[in-house]
Amino acid sequence: MKIIRISSVWCTSCIVTYKFWKELKQNNPNNEYVEYDYDEESVLVEKYNVGNILPVIIIFDNDKEIKRIVGEKSKKEMFDIINSIGE
Repeated sequence: MKIIRISSVWCTSCIVTYKFWKELKQNNPNNEYVEYDYDEESVLVEKYNVGNILPVIIIFDNDKEIKRIVGEKSKKEMFDIINSIGE
């Protein structure tokens, strides 16, 4: 799976959930992880049709989007969503 995280330095929810993102990467090393800054990489971000609510995590399987997580989620919610997809 490829998992993309779109966040920004001004986004409080992005800052709060960043430690979960790092932990997710460490616990699931077989996935490909990509992170984009909403402002600095706006051209790349545009192709994902991201609105104003951050962070956004988009999960792909064979280049097909299979799940989108928008906004701040608890560590448990985020891990449960991603782990359920991998089953």
